[in-house]
Amino acid sequence: MSATNAPSTSMAAPARKTMFITDDGRNVFFTFVLVSSLFLLWGFCNGLIDVMDKHFQDELGLTKAQSAWVQFAHYLGYFLMAIPAGWLAVKLGYKGGIIVGLLIVALGGLWFIPATRISESVKTGAVSPGLAFVAFLAGVCLIATGLTFLETIANPYTTVLGDRRYAATRINLAQSCNGVGWIFGPIVGSIYFYSTDAAGRSTGSETLYIPYAAIAGGVLVLAVIFYFANVPDIRAEDDYHVDDATPGISHSIWSHPHFVMAVAAQFFYVAAQAGIFSFFINYMTAEVPAIPRAWEAAMASAAAKAGVLREWLNGWFETSASGALAISDKGASNLASLGFICFLIGRFTGALLLKKYSAHKVLGFYGVLNVAACLIVFLKLGWVSVACVFLSYFFMSIMFPTIFALGIFGLGAKAKRASSYIVMAIVGGAILPKLMGYVADQYDMSRGFIVPMFCFAFVAYYGLNWPKFSKAESLHSVRMH
Repeated sequence: MSATNAPSTSMAAPARKTMFITDDGRNVFFTFVLVSSLFLLWGFCNGLIDVMDKHFQDELGLTKAQSAWVQFAHYLGYFLMAIPAGWLAVKLGYKGGIIVGLLIVALGGLWFIPATRISESVKTGAVSPGLAFVAFLAGVCLIATGLTFLETIANPYTTVLGDRRYAATRINLAQSCNGVGWIFGPIVGSIYFYSTDAAGRSTGSETLYIPYAAIAGGVLVLAVIFYFANVPDIRAEDDYHVDDATPGISHSIWSHPHFVMAVAAQFFYVAAQAGIFSFFINYMTAEVPAIPRAWEAAMASAAAKAGVLREWLNGWFETSASGALAISDKGASNLASLGFICFLIGRFTGALLLKKYSAHKVLGFYGVLNVAACLIVFLKLGWVSVACVFLSYFFMSIMFPTIFALGIFGLGAKAKRASSYIVMAIVGGAILPKLMGYVADQYDMSRGFIVPMFCFAFVAYYGLNWPKFSKAESLHSVRMH
C-alpha cells in the first residue's frame, strides 16, 4: 500500500469531536445508551445460564461433563446463527437486526413455560429426565440464537458511535452494562433454581421458567422502543481499503492477520470464561477450605434482622459429608454475583485504562495475570486460590470487548461481516467447558483450571503481538508500507 492511500487518523480529528460525537457532528449519546441496554439483557441471560449447571446435576443426576451440555446448547446457538445474523445486519441495518434478535429472545423465553410443564411430568414418570433436559436445552439454544443477532450488531455498533479514538473505551463501557446484568443473573437464579419448600424439598424445577417469562415480556417492550427510536446506520472507518476496488490489493477480511487471530483469541477467551463461570458453584462447594462456624452464626443473625432479605440470606452454608461447614449451592450461586461485581469493577476500571494505554497492551497484560491466577487455583493453595478465582473474573472483564475492537479495526463496511465471525467464535464456550468438566470429574475442580489457563495464554499472545498482526501501533492508526 502506498503512502498516498494512507487513511486520515484521529490525530487530525477536529477538537470538537468527543466520545459520542460522530464525524458529521451528530451527538449519538442516547443511541449509545439504548444500545447499551442490550448488553444488560444478554449479561442477565448469561448470568442465569452460569448457575444452571449445578441445578441439573442435582435434579437429573448428571456429571459435571454432562451438565456442560447447557453451555454447549447456549453457544451452539451463537455458532449456528452468527453468519446469518451478520448477513441480516448488512441487509436490514443495525436497527432491523436488533429488532429481529429481540423477537427471537422473547420466543425463547416463552418456550421455558412449556419446558417447565414437561419437566414436572418427570415426577409422574410420564416423561424421562433426558427429555426434560432436552426441552430446557432447546430454550437455552433459542435464546442464544436471538442474542447472537444482538451481539453481532451491538458490539461493532458501539465502536462507531463517536470519535474512533475511543472505540475500545465505548465498547468496554457498553460491556459494563453486560457486567451489571451478570451480577443480577446469579441472584435471580439462586432464588428460582435453588428454592425449597417448607419441607426442604427443591422446587427449582417448578419455578425455573419465571425469570425467562419475565425476560420475554421485557424484550418485547424493548423491541417496540427500538422500532420508534432513531438508530442511525453509521459506517466504520476503512483503514485497509477493504471496500475499495484497488487493483493488486486483497479485499478479503481473512487476508488481515489481526482479524483472523481475533477469531481464534475470542474462541479461547469465551472457552475460558464459560468454563470458569459454569463451574464456579462446583468449585465453591467442593474446593473452598472448611468454613468457620462463626460465619454461619453471623449469617443467621443477619438473616434474622434482614426483613425482606431474610430468604436470600438463609441457607448459604451446609454441613458436608465430613462434618465440616461448607458453602451450599444457594450460597455459591449468590457468591457468583460477587464474582460478577469483580467483573464489573474490572470493566469500569478497564475502560479508564483503555483511554490512557493501548488496548492491545492492556489485553496482553490482563491475559498474563489470568494465566497466573489460574495456575494458583490449580495448585490448591487454600484461600489464596479462592481469592484468585475472583481475581480471574476481574482480569477477564476487558477481554471480550477489547478482542472485538482489535479484531474489526479498520475493516470499514465489512466490519459487520467480520463481527459475525468473531461472534461465531463464541462456540469455544460450547466445547472446552466439557473438557474442563472431564478433567474435574477425573481429578477435582481445582485441577480443571488447567484448561482456562492455556486459553488465557493464547489471549495474552494475541494482545502482545497485535501490532505485528495489524501493522498498527494502536487502534488509532495504521503503519503503511
